[in-house]
Amino acid sequence: MGGLFGAVSTGDCVTDVYFGTDYHSHLGTSKGGLAFWTEEGFNRSIHNIENTQFRARFEDELAGIKSSMGIGCISDREPQPLTVYSHLGRYAIATVGRINNADSLVKKSFQTPNIHFMEINKGRFNQTELVSVIIDGQETFKDGLLAVQESVEGSCSVLLLTPQGIYACRDKLGRTPLIIGKKEVKGTDGTVTLSHCVTFESCTLTNLDYKTVYELGPGEIVLLTKEGIEKIAPPRDKMRICAFLWVYYGYPSSTYEGMNVEMMRYKNGAALSRRDDAEVDMVAGIPDSGVAHAIGYSNESKIPYSRPFVKYTPTWARSFTPQSKELRSLVARMKLMPIPELIMGKRLLFCDDSIVRGTQMRETVNLLYRCYAKEVHIRSACPPILFNCKYLNFSDSRSESDLATRRSIKRLEGRDLEDPAEYGNPCNEKYCAMVKDIGRELNFTSLRYQNVDDMLDAIGIGAENICTYCWTGKE
Repeated sequence: MGGLFGAVSTGDCVTDVYFGTDYHSHLGTSKGGLAFWTEEGFNRSIHNIENTQFRARFEDELAGIKSSMGIGCISDREPQPLTVYSHLGRYAIATVGRINNADSLVKKSFQTPNIHFMEINKGRFNQTELVSVIIDGQETFKDGLLAVQESVEGSCSVLLLTPQGIYACRDKLGRTPLIIGKKEVKGTDGTVTLSHCVTFESCTLTNLDYKTVYELGPGEIVLLTKEGIEKIAPPRDKMRICAFLWVYYGYPSSTYEGMNVEMMRYKNGAALSRRDDAEVDMVAGIPDSGVAHAIGYSNESKIPYSRPFVKYTPTWARSFTPQSKELRSLVARMKLMPIPELIMGKRLLFCDDSIVRGTQMRETVNLLYRCYAKEVHIRSACPPILFNCKYLNFSDSRSESDLATRRSIKRLEGRDLEDPAEYGNPCNEKYCAMVKDIGRELNFTSLRYQNVDDMLDAIGIGAENICTYCWTGKE
């Protein structure tokens, strides 16, 4: 996924950008970067954060920087922000999203003489650099950002730092959020420092003393300056924000489109419980993103909530999609520490945010049985994932055949199906057969999934505004 943060202030903004960017560390594990506009020009730094915390990488570099404008980025893949010197002027740029037609856009850009791209590795290029080339093909930053929205297939939200301010451009279908915060700080001498920030995660605002003042609509573009917020392009009518922001990706204290992540998960877990009839001794959540769903389930069912697992985080990194399969499995196994006294002889029900490939869940369940659990029931807080994400890399696999659902369908059908949509209907016998098969394959006592309608009701912003492609295959 990835996250963005930027700030403009009449005073110094370095600390705000540093901590604001760090508060997006749960959204990516590959690269972290900061860029500030100073009297000498851009001061930019990018580090690998795969094996260390963002703060540890950047803390020593900030002491000598004074700046009133800056942006930061946590990225799954490419290093950013990038700094650019073009006919539009000097700027730094960071993006979040996925460009599915990147190769064709690169070929199109070569129609302009003397265009080139820096190769990252094995023929890969930086998607953020591609966005900058599209922008530079226009006469203004506004036209350039609009051109990005029109040309990109997938999704792309952008922060663009110029000497005049920060352009914030939300993806044209609003698949990811961008939120504006404001604060005023009165000094001992009576002067007032005015600051505005733009952030992916609203949870960054409170501890930095910002108040939410505005959430960009889909495709909307604004310019943050020391004077305030300037509207550059209006929001579009249609939105398709990613449902996984609430189910999994989003931090519990964040709110998007008026719905808080933690509250949605409570509602979602409660809805799971109302459709369930499991007879168990306790309800638990797979740490961390399954916990709130489990609390909602427990509160609704009146079955006690407990913690048969605790998560050991001091030395073990998060298991996250971009890591190798081997490392992901190792981390998943090592970071969860069982409490045998809460497991032995017990009938356990665990809520998790989702089941993608199922490998980690099988290892977790086998560990529970080795601690002499009597039964292990699994409840997924979202429906069965039948399609790889096309927009934000949530369920990104080398092949859709890696998905637990697709492997099950192949076992049941004896072949791969081009369109498995009928397996997504909970009223269909094939759906029931698939769920039973997955549960058996992963060694669960029982398995149930949330259905799409209940999940959308828990989000509560209107089904027409939410992307459900991973479950339905509908654009």
